Amino acid sequence: MPKVSIILPTFNVEKYIKKALDSCINQSLKDIEIIVVDDLGSDNSIKIAKEEALKDKRIKIIHNEKNLGTFASRNVGVLNSNSPYIMFLDPDDTLALNACELALKEIKEANLLRFGFAKIDEMGGGIEENLPNYKDYEELKNKMMYYKGISWNVCFCLIQKDFYLKNLQKIDLFLKLTMAEDLLAFAFLINPSIKTANFIGYFYNTNENSIMKRKTKEQSQKNLQNCKKILTQIQNSNLDQFIIKYFSFHLEKEILKYFYNLNKISYLKYKFLKKKINLYMFYLKIKRKISKGFLCNL
Repeated sequence: MPKVSIILPTFNVEKYIKKALDSCINQSLKDIEIIVVDDLGSDNSIKIAKEEALKDKRIKIIHNEKNLGTFASRNVGVLNSNSPYIMFLDPDDTLALNACELALKEIKEANLLRFGFAKIDEMGGGIEENLPNYKDYEELKNKMMYYKGISWNVCFCLIQKDFYLKNLQKIDLFLKLTMAEDLLAFAFLINPSIKTANFIGYFYNTNENSIMKRKTKEQSQKNLQNCKKILTQIQNSNLDQFIIKYFSFHLEKEILKYFYNLNKISYLKYKFLKKKINLYMFYLKIKRKISKGFLCNL
């Protein structure tokens, strides 16, 4: 049985996928499997993956029956994996060659290990390294309260497979999403056993052609619907109330932005509602401080 399954949801990334697969094939930990999930793109991504699979039997290709989006395609990969631990790689990014080995050594009794990543600017802007800025669950929640650089990208994690499936079975594993899929998954994976490690395991490319960079009205409409779907999933969950409020605030601000971009509300209403959300968030921060006794002497 392989020790780690690396899952690549693949859609129109022929420019990048060979490099992504090389970063998996050349891992210092050899006892892995590499699962490419074909989300039915129109380019040569899967042809390239098949050529690599002929050379390395650890590569397995799964073909979706229809286009599912990143979130559902990742979950198809998880359900078809054979390892106790999973790692996600977007195929326009790469892994550090010792990522699996270091992560497996560090995770120990934790269900989820969050490691560092480096952001690479494709336009020549250099590399920016980002290490986790919290050590445990309580510190993570404190950082979330103040919005201090929290990344919820599940690609920067090694996750226990059974833990992942147990927590995400509370939502629709095949929900079609083209954005914010990491936010949804991370909200359901935050737990007291979360652990961090101070090594760079992932190289994230700022791909100018990604969905997140598109600013058309059609894409804004899709993004709006995605945010609404995710908000419904989170607000109808039995997650910790703090987690629900945190992600609800973030999603409501995103929804508000798309309403304005699509001319559904005026600029004045947009500014008023955004200020209202920010004021309520500030109120909750102060209330939490008082409940902990930090402001008792003021």
